Amino acid sequence: MTTEVRRELVHGTCVALGPHAALLRGGSGSGKSDLALRFLALAPEHDLQPLLVADDQVWVAAQGDGSLIASPPETIAGKIEVRGLGIVELPHRREARLALVADLVSAEEVPRMPPHPCPRITLAGVALPVVKLAPFELSAPLKLKLALLSAVSQSPHQQDRFGLAPSRRRDKDSGL
Repeated sequence: MTTEVRRELVHGTCVALGPHAALLRGGSGSGKSDLALRFLALAPEHDLQPLLVADDQVWVAAQGDGSLIASPPETIAGKIEVRGLGIVELPHRREARLALVADLVSAEEVPRMPPHPCPRITLAGVALPVVKLAPFELSAPLKLKLALLSAVSQSPHQQDRFGLAPSRRRDKDSGL
């Protein structure tokens, strides 16, 4: 019996925090690469280093455990378009587990409180949470990081990779 791997090429920019990634979507000039650059400048925490996965095009492949793996097309691996500077090479991850989609919109389109339940989109047959972010806000890279950490903490098959599984959390008061 053969297992068919669902894979699709999507337009967007993908950044990772450690082993997990967010896909940034928006039209040309919407701020995908700009937000990605500012996200990559965030300080690493423990082993959670912000890194580029892909800019402009991203391969997304479904895995047998119901997760998605994002990776760059070979021809653009490690490259990002920086407006005014051209194509720049940066350190990157060859692949990361996709946990979140961030649609880049104007500040007026970002809800004050997120809708419940969280909207989802299906890529390569797998549903992912979607958030709306205003990419040019000063806080946008931190908001992206918080949204990614939140998405990972709410996804049971992804929690343990960040050390967020309930069985591994430490209670500061009890010393457990």
